[in-house]
Amino acid sequence: MQLKDKVAVVIGGGQTAGETIGNGRAAAICFAREGAAVLVVDRVIESAKETVATITGEGGSAVALAADVTVEPDCESMAAGCLARYGRIDVLHNNVGRSEGDAATTELKVENWLALMDINIKSAFLTCKHVLPIMREQRGGVIINISSTSSVCSRSTLAYKTAKGGINAMTQNMAIENAAYGVRVNAILPGLMDTPMAIERRARERNLARQTVREERDVQVPFGKMGTAWDVAAAAVFLASDEAAYITGVLLAVDGGLSARVG
Repeated sequence: MQLKDKVAVVIGGGQTAGETIGNGRAAAICFAREGAAVLVVDRVIESAKETVATITGEGGSAVALAADVTVEPDCESMAAGCLARYGRIDVLHNNVGRSEGDAATTELKVENWLALMDINIKSAFLTCKHVLPIMREQRGGVIINISSTSSVCSRSTLAYKTAKGGINAMTQNMAIENAAYGVRVNAILPGLMDTPMAIERRARERNLARQTVREERDVQVPFGKMGTAWDVAAAAVFLASDEAAYITGVLLAVDGGLSARVG
Protein backbone atom coordinates (compact mmCIF):
# COMPACT_ATOMS: atom_id res chain seq x y z
CA MET A 1 0.00 0.00 0.00
CA GLN A 2 1.54 3.29 -1.14
CA LEU A 3 -0.12 5.47 1.53
CA LYS A 4 -0.17 3.11 4.51
CA ASP A 5 -0.52 5.00 7.82
CA LYS A 6 -0.84 8.36 6.04
CA VAL A 7 -3.57 10.92 6.72
CA ALA A 8 -5.10 12.52 3.65
CA VAL A 9 -7.48 15.47 3.51
CA VAL A 10 -9.57 15.61 0.33
CA ILE A 11 -11.20 18.97 -0.26
CA GLY A 12 -14.29 18.60 -2.42
CA GLY A 13 -14.52 14.91 -1.67
CA GLY A 14 -18.23 14.73 -2.45
CA GLN A 15 -19.48 15.29 -5.96
CA THR A 16 -22.18 16.55 -8.28
CA ALA A 17 -24.84 13.91 -8.90
CA GLY A 18 -24.47 12.09 -12.20
CA GLU A 19 -23.83 8.88 -14.06
CA THR A 20 -20.08 8.76 -13.42
CA ILE A 21 -17.72 9.41 -10.53
CA GLY A 22 -16.19 12.82 -9.79
CA ASN A 23 -12.52 13.64 -9.29
CA GLY A 24 -12.74 14.30 -5.55
CA ARG A 25 -14.62 11.14 -4.71
CA ALA A 26 -12.33 9.01 -6.86
CA ALA A 27 -9.24 10.49 -5.18
CA ALA A 28 -10.62 9.89 -1.70
CA ILE A 29 -11.46 6.27 -2.55
CA CYS A 30 -8.05 5.62 -4.11
CA PHE A 31 -6.18 7.20 -1.19
CA ALA A 32 -8.11 4.92 1.18
CA ARG A 33 -7.45 1.86 -0.97
CA GLU A 34 -3.75 2.64 -0.65
CA GLY A 35 -3.99 2.65 3.14
CA ALA A 36 -4.61 6.30 4.04
CA ALA A 37 -7.08 7.52 6.63
CA VAL A 38 -9.13 10.07 4.71
CA LEU A 39 -10.89 13.20 5.90
CA VAL A 40 -13.53 13.88 3.24
CA VAL A 41 -14.36 17.59 3.23
CA ASP A 42 -17.25 19.03 1.29
CA ARG A 43 -19.69 21.92 1.54
CA VAL A 44 -22.50 19.36 1.14
CA ILE A 45 -22.11 16.95 4.04
CA GLU A 46 -24.51 14.39 2.57
CA SER A 47 -22.27 14.01 -0.46
CA ALA A 48 -19.17 13.68 1.71
CA LYS A 49 -20.93 10.98 3.72
CA GLU A 50 -21.69 9.06 0.52
CA THR A 51 -17.98 9.02 -0.26
CA VAL A 52 -17.21 7.87 3.27
CA ALA A 53 -19.80 5.09 2.99
CA THR A 54 -18.10 3.79 -0.14
CA ILE A 55 -14.70 3.84 1.54
CA THR A 56 -15.80 2.17 4.76
CA GLY A 57 -17.82 -0.33 2.74
CA GLU A 58 -14.54 -1.45 1.19
CA GLY A 59 -12.90 -1.70 4.59
CA GLY A 60 -11.13 1.64 4.46
CA SER A 61 -10.98 4.45 7.01
CA ALA A 62 -12.69 7.80 6.42
CA VAL A 63 -14.77 10.48 8.11
CA ALA A 64 -16.81 13.32 6.62
CA LEU A 65 -16.56 17.00 7.48
CA ALA A 66 -18.73 19.88 6.30
CA ALA A 67 -16.79 23.03 5.41
CA ASP A 68 -16.94 25.94 3.00
CA VAL A 69 -13.31 26.34 2.01
CA THR A 70 -13.87 29.83 0.65
CA VAL A 71 -14.35 30.88 4.29
CA GLU A 72 -11.14 31.17 6.34
CA PRO A 73 -12.53 30.09 9.76
CA ASP A 74 -13.84 26.89 8.14
CA CYS A 75 -10.36 26.14 6.77
CA GLU A 76 -8.73 26.88 10.09
CA SER A 77 -11.20 24.61 11.91
CA MET A 78 -10.74 21.87 9.31
CA ALA A 79 -6.96 21.81 9.75
CA ALA A 80 -7.12 22.00 13.54
CA GLY A 81 -9.80 19.31 13.70
CA CYS A 82 -7.82 16.93 11.51
CA LEU A 83 -4.72 17.47 13.62
CA ALA A 84 -6.69 16.85 16.83
CA ARG A 85 -8.21 13.64 15.44
CA TYR A 86 -5.21 12.11 13.66
CA GLY A 87 -2.17 13.94 15.02
CA ARG A 88 -0.87 14.86 11.56
CA ILE A 89 -1.75 15.74 7.97
CA ASP A 90 0.32 14.00 5.30
CA VAL A 91 -1.65 14.86 2.17
CA LEU A 92 -3.81 17.84 1.25
CA HIS A 93 -5.72 17.32 -1.98
CA ASN A 94 -7.38 20.53 -3.23
CA ASN A 95 -10.09 19.42 -5.64
CA VAL A 96 -12.68 22.20 -5.39
CA GLY A 97 -13.43 24.03 -8.63
CA ARG A 98 -16.16 25.30 -10.94
CA SER A 99 -16.51 26.94 -14.36
CA GLU A 100 -20.26 27.54 -14.39
CA GLY A 101 -21.02 31.24 -14.75
CA ASP A 102 -17.90 32.01 -16.77
CA ALA A 103 -18.04 34.06 -19.98
CA ALA A 104 -15.95 36.04 -22.45
CA THR A 105 -14.37 39.18 -21.05
CA THR A 106 -16.98 41.72 -22.13
CA GLU A 107 -19.90 39.50 -21.10
CA LEU A 108 -18.54 38.30 -17.75
CA LYS A 109 -20.38 39.67 -14.73
CA VAL A 110 -18.21 41.01 -11.92
CA GLU A 111 -20.05 38.91 -9.34
CA ASN A 112 -19.36 35.77 -11.39
CA TRP A 113 -15.67 36.70 -11.71
CA LEU A 114 -15.42 37.09 -7.93
CA ALA A 115 -17.32 33.87 -7.22
CA LEU A 116 -15.14 31.87 -9.61
CA MET A 117 -11.96 33.30 -8.11
CA ASP A 118 -13.22 32.37 -4.64
CA ILE A 119 -14.03 28.78 -5.47
CA ASN A 120 -11.11 28.06 -7.82
CA ILE A 121 -8.12 29.74 -6.18
CA LYS A 122 -9.00 31.45 -2.90
CA SER A 123 -10.15 28.09 -1.53
CA ALA A 124 -6.79 26.43 -2.29
CA PHE A 125 -4.88 29.35 -0.82
CA LEU A 126 -6.88 29.17 2.42
CA THR A 127 -6.54 25.42 2.91
CA CYS A 128 -2.80 25.60 2.22
CA LYS A 129 -2.41 28.54 4.57
CA HIS A 130 -3.78 26.54 7.48
CA VAL A 131 -2.37 23.10 6.65
CA LEU A 132 1.18 24.22 5.84
CA PRO A 133 2.11 25.10 9.45
CA ILE A 134 1.21 21.53 10.45
CA MET A 135 3.25 20.02 7.62
CA ARG A 136 6.19 22.29 8.38
CA GLU A 137 6.13 21.31 12.03
CA GLN A 138 6.13 17.59 11.16
CA ARG A 139 8.84 18.23 8.52
CA GLY A 140 6.96 16.68 5.66
CA GLY A 141 3.78 16.53 3.65
CA VAL A 142 2.30 16.66 0.18
CA ILE A 143 -0.08 19.19 -1.34
CA ILE A 144 -1.83 18.39 -4.61
CA ASN A 145 -3.74 21.18 -6.33
CA ILE A 146 -6.20 20.34 -9.08
CA SER A 147 -5.71 22.81 -11.90
CA SER A 148 -6.84 22.28 -15.51
CA THR A 149 -5.44 22.12 -19.02
CA SER A 150 -7.62 25.22 -19.52
CA SER A 151 -4.78 27.05 -17.79
CA VAL A 152 -2.45 26.39 -20.73
CA CYS A 153 -4.85 25.85 -23.66
CA SER A 154 -7.03 28.30 -25.57
CA ARG A 155 -10.39 28.92 -23.92
CA SER A 156 -13.33 31.12 -24.92
CA THR A 157 -14.07 32.18 -21.35
CA LEU A 158 -11.95 34.19 -18.94
CA ALA A 159 -12.28 33.58 -15.21
CA TYR A 160 -11.77 29.80 -15.00
CA LYS A 161 -8.64 29.90 -17.17
CA THR A 162 -7.26 32.82 -15.19
CA ALA A 163 -7.93 31.17 -11.83
CA LYS A 164 -6.38 27.88 -12.90
CA GLY A 165 -3.36 29.71 -14.25
CA GLY A 166 -3.10 31.22 -10.79
CA ILE A 167 -3.22 27.74 -9.27
CA ASN A 168 -0.22 26.79 -11.42
CA ALA A 169 1.78 29.83 -10.28
CA MET A 170 0.76 29.32 -6.66
CA THR A 171 1.80 25.66 -6.82
CA GLN A 172 5.26 26.49 -8.11
CA ASN A 173 5.76 29.29 -5.59
CA MET A 174 4.64 27.12 -2.66
CA ALA A 175 6.90 24.30 -3.85
CA ILE A 176 9.97 26.53 -3.56
CA GLU A 177 8.75 28.22 -0.40
CA ASN A 178 8.28 24.92 1.44
CA ALA A 179 10.98 22.65 0.04
CA ALA A 180 13.24 23.29 3.03
CA TYR A 181 10.52 21.87 5.28
CA GLY A 182 10.23 18.64 3.29
CA VAL A 183 6.83 19.63 1.92
CA ARG A 184 6.14 18.87 -1.73
CA VAL A 185 3.57 20.84 -3.75
CA ASN A 186 2.39 19.74 -7.20
CA ALA A 187 -0.59 20.31 -9.47
CA ILE A 188 -2.58 18.01 -11.72
CA LEU A 189 -4.02 19.49 -14.91
CA PRO A 190 -6.95 17.32 -16.02
CA GLY A 191 -8.10 17.63 -19.60
CA LEU A 192 -11.54 16.71 -20.90
CA MET A 193 -12.88 14.25 -18.34
CA ASP A 194 -16.08 12.22 -18.15
CA THR A 195 -17.22 13.46 -14.75
CA PRO A 196 -20.64 14.62 -13.54
CA MET A 197 -19.53 18.25 -13.24
CA ALA A 198 -18.37 18.23 -16.86
CA ILE A 199 -21.25 16.31 -18.44
CA GLU A 200 -24.41 17.01 -16.45
CA ARG A 201 -24.30 20.81 -16.68
CA ARG A 202 -23.54 20.89 -20.38
CA ALA A 203 -26.29 18.40 -21.14
CA ARG A 204 -28.75 20.44 -19.08
CA GLU A 205 -27.77 23.87 -20.40
CA ARG A 206 -27.81 22.79 -24.05
CA ASN A 207 -30.73 20.39 -23.73
CA LEU A 208 -28.68 17.55 -25.17
CA ALA A 209 -28.38 13.88 -24.37
CA ARG A 210 -25.39 13.08 -22.17
CA GLN A 211 -24.01 10.76 -24.81
CA THR A 212 -24.07 13.57 -27.37
CA VAL A 213 -22.03 15.75 -25.03
CA ARG A 214 -19.60 12.89 -24.49
CA GLU A 215 -19.17 12.29 -28.21
CA GLU A 216 -18.49 16.00 -28.84
CA ARG A 217 -15.77 15.98 -26.19
CA ASP A 218 -14.27 12.62 -27.14
CA VAL A 219 -13.35 13.74 -30.66
CA GLN A 220 -11.29 16.64 -29.26
CA VAL A 221 -8.87 14.29 -27.46
CA PRO A 222 -5.87 12.77 -29.31
CA PHE A 223 -6.66 9.40 -27.73
CA GLY A 224 -10.19 9.71 -29.13
CA LYS A 225 -11.82 9.43 -25.73
CA MET A 226 -12.11 11.47 -22.56
CA GLY A 227 -10.40 10.35 -19.40
CA THR A 228 -12.18 9.55 -16.15
CA ALA A 229 -11.83 10.60 -12.54
CA TRP A 230 -9.92 7.38 -11.92
CA ASP A 231 -7.15 8.64 -14.22
CA VAL A 232 -6.81 11.81 -12.15
CA ALA A 233 -6.95 9.81 -8.91
CA ALA A 234 -4.16 7.48 -10.07
CA ALA A 235 -1.93 10.49 -10.72
CA ALA A 236 -2.83 11.89 -7.30
CA VAL A 237 -1.89 8.63 -5.56
CA PHE A 238 1.48 8.68 -7.29
CA LEU A 239 2.21 12.30 -6.35
CA ALA A 240 1.11 11.65 -2.75
CA SER A 241 3.31 8.57 -2.42
CA ASP A 242 6.99 8.18 -1.60
CA GLU A 243 7.49 7.09 -5.21
CA ALA A 244 7.30 10.83 -6.02
CA ALA A 245 9.62 11.87 -3.17
CA TYR A 246 11.87 13.93 -5.49
CA ILE A 247 9.03 15.62 -7.39
CA THR A 248 7.84 19.10 -6.47
CA GLY A 249 6.63 22.15 -8.38
CA VAL A 250 5.37 19.96 -11.24
CA LEU A 251 2.29 20.73 -13.34
CA LEU A 252 1.23 17.24 -14.45
CA ALA A 253 -1.20 17.10 -17.35
CA VAL A 254 -3.60 14.15 -17.27
CA ASP A 255 -5.31 14.86 -20.56
CA GLY A 256 -4.77 12.20 -23.22
CA GLY A 257 -2.33 14.50 -25.04
CA LEU A 258 -4.75 17.44 -25.32
CA SER A 259 -2.30 20.06 -24.07
CA ALA A 260 0.51 18.77 -26.33
CA ARG A 261 -1.22 20.67 -29.13
CA VAL A 262 -0.08 23.92 -27.54
CA GLY A 263 3.38 23.29 -28.98
